Amino acid sequence: MSASVLKEFCEQHPNLEIIVVSRILFKPFFQDLKNVRFHALEPKTKHRGIKGLFNLYQELSKYRPSAIADLHHNLRSNLLSLYFRLLKNVPNAQINKGRSEKKALTRKENKELKPLRTTPERYADVFRKLGFRFKLSHQLKLIKNDLPASHQHYFHRNNKPFIGISPFAKHKEKVYPLEKIELVIQELNKRGYNLFIFGGGKEEASIAESWERQFENAFSLINKLTLSEELQIISNLNLMVSMDSAGMHMASLMGVPVVSVWGATHPYAGFLGYGQSEKDCVQIDLYCRPCSVFGNKVCYRGDHACMVGIDSGMIVEHIARKLNND
Repeated sequence: MSASVLKEFCEQHPNLEIIVVSRILFKPFFQDLKNVRFHALEPKTKHRGIKGLFNLYQELSKYRPSAIADLHHNLRSNLLSLYFRLLKNVPNAQINKGRSEKKALTRKENKELKPLRTTPERYADVFRKLGFRFKLSHQLKLIKNDLPASHQHYFHRNNKPFIGISPFAKHKEKVYPLEKIELVIQELNKRGYNLFIFGGGKEEASIAESWERQFENAFSLINKLTLSEELQIISNLNLMVSMDSAGMHMASLMGVPVVSVWGATHPYAGFLGYGQSEKDCVQIDLYCRPCSVFGNKVCYRGDHACMVGIDSGMIVEHIARKLNND
């Protein structure tokens, strides 16, 4: 989500140089940003612990930064900001994560069900605190990249829409039941849509490959592409279908609309994909929703009603309406 915000910040401040510090895995998210330089964080080796963070501080000092924008606000980023403030007198600003508001949104009793400030606006606030004028558009901007040579043939099969499906997530409470997402895939396949399945590890790859064998228009991309190549393919899709997960945010970064499925979590917490519409969120109203900000809490009801209660046909028709409207 921060990459989408940085893209607009760079457009509005083209003369600034931005140094993004993050894990090397995430470098492709920032590859299209011309005035952004990426500095890899290596928390398990040379940047491990307090000594390692001081090493990172020394590395970053060579850029002679004029300000530090902390978009993470955790122990590591707090200490790094402290080094720059105390040793270099470099001003810094940190994100306000709104923890108390999110706690009120997700608690069992006296739940305050209302939209909170979005995470992109919270990111933008950090730059505003540093004195920069910055207005977010909250609009999708398509970035259409060339397709990887090894996968170009998938896009010449027919003239039907190309749909990405990202059915997996780190936490069970954010995953639509697999037997029900299979019904969605079955119906979309019947309609002739070209389906690309994203995300996951070995176990998820096995499931996706079983769908690929079952349905002639479904293709598993899990563990077959680099992250950069995944983004290239996503940029050529008509639509992404995703849980509240990385698939939604990757599509948002590339300017592709998303039909998202929400269970334990809720778009009110502020993590809807950048530029996406709440009208494209598939969810049902339950007194217990949301019970978690990130989906990392076990369902206290024990029945996962928030996901089980969503009919597969509801998702299919939402997809069809989105494709027809656009």
